[in-house]
Amino acid sequence: MPLLSTPPELIKIANAIAKSEGRSILVGGAVRDHCMGRKSLKDFDVEIFGISPEVLESVLRNFGNIHAVGKSFGVLKLKTSSAEYDFSLPRRESRTGKGHRGFMVTPDSTMSYREAASRRDFTVNSIGYDLLTKTLLDPFDGLGDIKHKILRHVGPAFAEDPLRVLRAMQFSARLEFKIAPETVQLCKTLDLAELSKERIFEEFRKLLLKAKRPSIGLEAAKILGILAYFPELKALIGVPQDPKWHPEGDVWTHTLLVLDEAADLRKGNEKLDLELMFGALCHDFGKPLTTEFLQGRWRSPAHDVEGVAPTEQFLRRLTDDRVLIEQVTILVKEHLRPIQLFKERERINSGTIRRLALRVRIPELVLLAKADYLGRTLTDEERKSFDAGDWLLAEAERMNVRDEAPRPLLMGRHLLAMGMSPGPEMGEVLNEAFEKQLNGDLQTEDDAITWVKSNLPNLSNLAP
Repeated sequence: MPLLSTPPELIKIANAIAKSEGRSILVGGAVRDHCMGRKSLKDFDVEIFGISPEVLESVLRNFGNIHAVGKSFGVLKLKTSSAEYDFSLPRRESRTGKGHRGFMVTPDSTMSYREAASRRDFTVNSIGYDLLTKTLLDPFDGLGDIKHKILRHVGPAFAEDPLRVLRAMQFSARLEFKIAPETVQLCKTLDLAELSKERIFEEFRKLLLKAKRPSIGLEAAKILGILAYFPELKALIGVPQDPKWHPEGDVWTHTLLVLDEAADLRKGNEKLDLELMFGALCHDFGKPLTTEFLQGRWRSPAHDVEGVAPTEQFLRRLTDDRVLIEQVTILVKEHLRPIQLFKERERINSGTIRRLALRVRIPELVLLAKADYLGRTLTDEERKSFDAGDWLLAEAERMNVRDEAPRPLLMGRHLLAMGMSPGPEMGEVLNEAFEKQLNGDLQTEDDAITWVKSNLPNLSNLAP
């Protein structure tokens, strides 16, 4: 295996620590990803053995600014002119109560690497790399589990924090590893109810943004028993769909396929990508509530609208981010519109698309609708294009509403300049003008002003 690539600056820091009798071991994702043949992360976590917190801090001050993010736990963040590094001392932990704060933590730099690594979650995350001797430390055969693509817990300490069940979910997807049977059994014994919504959300965020195939994590959640805590997800299992349109199977299976398609459509903007991915996860939450066997077919009438309430319930248990909740629920409510409008394109007027742009960002909606379309059993030819999305984007571009909602041409200042007094009638005139604008009857500001002037006799609140 080639040597792990580390910044020369970090080696200088490790040498300085060694002069004070300390040993620097790189730990965490950078080591794991190197062992998997992946590019190393920009973030470097270093565990320091053999010296006290005070000595470590005095050495690090020579290289940059220190932020004591967890000084009482022996954690220091060093910011240099070129990078940021996290340094920590090995620590002993003892359970004192529920939750991630229910621990007594004591730094102890005299511990062996094996003892320190025994508190890590999975064997693949317990591998260390000595920065100076350039050797791997693998006390729990993480390399063997990487070779066999197995996610296995290190030891009994795993059970002290139920968050690790969710970490098993997201890591299984990000690494595309199977979870060891003994780890599955242990996870089923842990109670997620004590976890804060912020910690739960963070694991879903990593699953949805970092996994190439998030569906692996959702299937893991099913196996691990996590779905008991998320009834909106569990309800998707076994809900039938019309095999003509959904030969892939039930709503759960379809949702997993849509989730992976959405992951392939991510653009690298975390905010928008998260809205898209949660939209994909929640888009059919209305089907368990609406699915019926009607006229010889399984149908889910109004499942888009009925999916809003369970989507909001699900997201509120994960986050207080009102903007995220609002945007995702809008995407869920509108996710059928691109295909519906495309089918009716010869009969709808331009106002329909302009009004859609008032409710939702059309490019994001098209991405979700495309993922929904592709998340089925299709032929290679059918997968080549998404005509409904292409058409809607082109129409929105033609109307100048692709990237932003239409803005009123006629404003209150125009009416004031004509002598209209502020009041309810002014609002009525502005609303009527905007409706005409949305319908395409008014194209420019001059059109709007001309329309008002031509209707002066009918506008009673204008000054004489």
